[in-house]
Amino acid sequence: MEKRERKRKRIVALVCLGVALAAMGLVFWFVGKPMLQFVSQPDQFRDWVDTHGIWGRLAFLGMMMLQVFVAIIPGEPLEIGAGYAFGILEGTLLCVLGTTLSSIAIFLFVKKFGMRFVTLFIAEEKIHSLKFLQNARRLNLIAFILFFIPGTPKDVLTYIVGLTPMRLRTWVLITTVARIPSVITSTIGGDALGTQNYLFAVIVFVATAAISGLGVLVYRKITQHHQRKERERQALEQGVEPAGKKSPV
Repeated sequence: MEKRERKRKRIVALVCLGVALAAMGLVFWFVGKPMLQFVSQPDQFRDWVDTHGIWGRLAFLGMMMLQVFVAIIPGEPLEIGAGYAFGILEGTLLCVLGTTLSSIAIFLFVKKFGMRFVTLFIAEEKIHSLKFLQNARRLNLIAFILFFIPGTPKDVLTYIVGLTPMRLRTWVLITTVARIPSVITSTIGGDALGTQNYLFAVIVFVATAAISGLGVLVYRKITQHHQRKERERQALEQGVEPAGKKSPV
């Protein structure tokens, strides 16, 4: 009976995950894709923003918030578009404000509904691969580093943080401050395109791509290190010698 119940729960979980992924795919196709196409036409986007004034800014804020909720929508094109349409300062402020508001909302939803909410958006394997964030002693430092490094999956991490013991005020500080470097590089590049300083824009984007590449490598090293430590810990608990370690003779 117990085995049958576990199987039923697994099937329900898989169906829910499939529905969630399908819903995210539909949101990306019908909302995210047109939104990115709109922002990728910088002259038209800037004209639209100028025409709509404050409403154009609020609409862009909504775009940034949606992008964080639906992690498969990439944030960089929106940040570049913000730099082109609003300039470095205003573009950066709008991007950071949008990501902060949505990050707070996600954090509160996860605290309220837990794994039930997270698994609607993130695969369980991904959640388990980031289990090291549960280390309360180093949580704040690790989270800050991961959000500070360009190239890390910040939108995925946003969902995971809510499962940790981190407090809301700490989370607001980390998600706001640590995201600024990666956002501002994109808005600087977008602003350079808007002022037709194409050489500088290319330099910014190439440098950002290189730093992001290094960031991805660092992120992988961090996750692999902690996953190895977790496997060793579990092996010791089960009385099994961890792989790669020899027993003393």
